[in-house]
Amino acid sequence: METVIVTQIKSNIGIKKGQRLTLAALGLRKTGQQRKHTLTPQVQGMINDVQHLVRVDKA
Repeated sequence: METVIVTQIKSNIGIKKGQRLTLAALGLRKTGQQRKHTLTPQVQGMINDVQHLVRVDKA
C-alpha cells in the first residue's frame, strides 16, 4: 500500500459540518498540520471530499 502525507492548507471555518468532521477523521485540526496515512479506498474518499482544503504528497 502507498503512504501519503495529508496537509491541511485552508481553515475549516465556514465549511460544511460534514467536511469539518472529515478533516477531524483524517486527524487534521489546524492549518499546516500534517498526518501520514496509508492510501486505502476509505482514506482516498475522505481526501476527495475535502480536496480543496488539503494537499496530498507521496511519502
